[in-house]
Amino acid sequence: MRIDYLSTILKTNMDIVVLTVLASTIVVFGGIAVYLAEHHHEGANITKIGDALWWAVVTVATVGYGDYYPVTTVGQIITVFMMLSGIGTFVLLVGSLSQRRLQRTESRLKRKLKPEY
Repeated sequence: MRIDYLSTILKTNMDIVVLTVLASTIVVFGGIAVYLAEHHHEGANITKIGDALWWAVVTVATVGYGDYYPVTTVGQIITVFMMLSGIGTFVLLVGSLSQRRLQRTESRLKRKLKPEY
């Protein structure tokens, strides 16, 4: 029973699942990449993997607290990629949800306007 329910959820929300996996992958690999670029650099404030992952989540979510930030050129290039990825993921999510809502509204209107014989 539970597997059928999970299968139904995955089929109807596949776009959200894909976006979640994509965002998670960007966070993990971006955080690791910035950690590797920053942790030995003098003056860096991202010196632990936990700090790098926190920074990655904040960056992809486009919050940008400023408590952690890259100081190397490589780290800053990774940051730009992650910012654009976060914005793109958010836009795709909003577009997907909007499209789904529009399709539901359109199908309801079609049922109401369908002539009955």
